[in-house]
Amino acid sequence: MSHHPTDDVRLSFHGADRAVTGSCHLLDVPGHRILVDCGMYQGEHDLARDNAAPFGFDPASIDWVLLTHAHLDHCGRLPLLYKRGFRGEIIATGATRELARLVMLDAAHLHEEEAGRRSRRSARRGGKPVEALYTALDALNTLDTFGRVAEYEAPLRLAEGLTVTYRDAGHILGSAMIEVELHHPHRRRLLFSGDLGGPGHPILRDPAMPTPVDDVVMESTYGDRDHRALKESVEELYGAVGDTIARGGNVLIPSFALERTQELLYFLRRGIEQDRLPRSLPVFLDSPMAISATEVFRRHPECYDAEAAVLFANGGDPFRLPGLQLTRTPEQSMALNRFRGGAVIIAGSGMCTGGRIRHHLRHNLWRASCGVIFVGFAAPRTLARAIVDGAREVHIFGEAVQVRARVYTINGFSAHAGRTALLAWHEHTGRARTFLVHGDPDRGMNSLAAALKSRGVAVTCPEPGSSVVLS
Repeated sequence: MSHHPTDDVRLSFHGADRAVTGSCHLLDVPGHRILVDCGMYQGEHDLARDNAAPFGFDPASIDWVLLTHAHLDHCGRLPLLYKRGFRGEIIATGATRELARLVMLDAAHLHEEEAGRRSRRSARRGGKPVEALYTALDALNTLDTFGRVAEYEAPLRLAEGLTVTYRDAGHILGSAMIEVELHHPHRRRLLFSGDLGGPGHPILRDPAMPTPVDDVVMESTYGDRDHRALKESVEELYGAVGDTIARGGNVLIPSFALERTQELLYFLRRGIEQDRLPRSLPVFLDSPMAISATEVFRRHPECYDAEAAVLFANGGDPFRLPGLQLTRTPEQSMALNRFRGGAVIIAGSGMCTGGRIRHHLRHNLWRASCGVIFVGFAAPRTLARAIVDGAREVHIFGEAVQVRARVYTINGFSAHAGRTALLAWHEHTGRARTFLVHGDPDRGMNSLAAALKSRGVAVTCPEPGSSVVLS
């Protein structure tokens, strides 16, 4: 265990500070170092450079990593942490551990492919091979450092006078907010919100409400606005699918493998049961990672809310549709090109930056009978954002493709809490001193900060690399 020379408790910020991705926060307590999350940067920056940059601390000095959930921007740099010397213990819920395995291995595969491409390009110019950010072996080695499994509301003792409690964050399967309680040198309670889910989603429980703490590190993704009501969004989904099928086209849904895909399957199943959608509707889940993630969901009914739990208990399966077909292999995926119309194809990636959805867009985007339904966030400078913003033509695999398909953007499926829910959640922390992270400073972050300050809360939006002494 690494020894920290002073009796100070220090919190430092190494990712998702004044930004939306790359969550990584370090807590130094007397004698120990705790890292909360270690995520990848996605979307905006010079990604290759940002993700390969030094962490800002020595990975070998970290005793524990407390993982809030399995999204790439929270767990995606763990294999790099291992590669650079981390040999401590990673603690996560059972569902997070299983999903993080899928996410990290998938990311490693993409890093190896990218390094291979760049190495071939470099070799043609007489240059050196390019090293992958990390490999599948690094990801597998990282999995060996996953230790204790956290259960919601069950305190875990890390060391003398140091306990952590995971509470349900309602964001994705297994997601948690993490409370750290210190008894040395003084009693102090800190809460890391992780990403918080919104109320009223059908598979997962609503986020737990926190108890009063001294300090809170809180996400602010949608601190400036509320989402559309889920019920209206589901109606919109049924309308978009129905209209496209009626026009004789295919429905393409670019989707995120964790949570969004499972929620879509849930609502499509319900639409068919309620005769809102045709019984014989062929639905193709064309994403090996989403298929595996759905299997993980089936293994963790302890995370479900009442509605999904009852369905499961009665032998039902929230994710099984009459016409559902799982396409794992590239050959099965390519065979979908033969469908001229009448099928729903759900494929990754959600922002259309990679994955099989790009092939389906190339085959369907130029056809006026087809429909593309966006149900998730589209970051600036992604193919998804270009289509959502009304581009008449896009480039896919170097080829110009006309956008003639009808484009639907449905905003109510977000797995993040909106402004009202964030403020209600914060109220329960007892007006704790607050550090806002994981948000766009021009939008959610500053807006939430202003609202909290108006309630008399001490709020900071930390700069990347900054630190603060808590005691």
